[in-house]
Amino acid sequence: MKFPLLSLLSLSLAACAETKPSSPIMETSDTAPAQPSEKIAKTDAEWRAELTPEQYHILREAGTERANGKVYKEFKEQGAGTYYCGGCDAELFSSKEKFDSGCGWPSFYDPANAKNVKTSTDYKIGYARTEVLCAVCDGHLGHVFTGEGFDTPTDKRYCINGIALKFVPAGNKAPDQAKPADPSNPATKGAVDGQQGDPNKE
Repeated sequence: MKFPLLSLLSLSLAACAETKPSSPIMETSDTAPAQPSEKIAKTDAEWRAELTPEQYHILREAGTERANGKVYKEFKEQGAGTYYCGGCDAELFSSKEKFDSGCGWPSFYDPANAKNVKTSTDYKIGYARTEVLCAVCDGHLGHVFTGEGFDTPTDKRYCINGIALKFVPAGNKAPDQAKPADPSNPATKGAVDGQQGDPNKE
């Protein structure tokens, strides 16, 4: 009986080794990532291998992190900097558009790089909401709400999951050369430039 038990234990350890360690915090980097030059498409297995379980749940399964949790507290303490997609490194938001909405999730009144942010209508909870996604990898970021009366230039609230983001403090610029595209992957053909969100998103 010892051998089957040892075999099961070995299989369990191997499975754990293939999964990125769980870390329910916003990823932070000292160096801004090179920007993807093309649409990014990966298999589900590839996303699972590259993302933490929390990142995968939010970015690929449209999950939602806990309000007023550790990630939000970390977000509130961050200074000037830029927020990138946790899945593909595309530039999304910056501290210039950041504001305290009191909702318990990271809030921005506009994207820093609009071409990398798109929207879609979401009926997951029974009524229409405007979902916010990364336009480069289609990762779920959160939702955007309009007309709530916030004293911001747009009166919009991009309610974003912090775990879906990567923060780089101001001054750490991205390298000049963009990430090379994978020529063997036909799904990555077609530049992201020019991709806009739904024109009726607001």
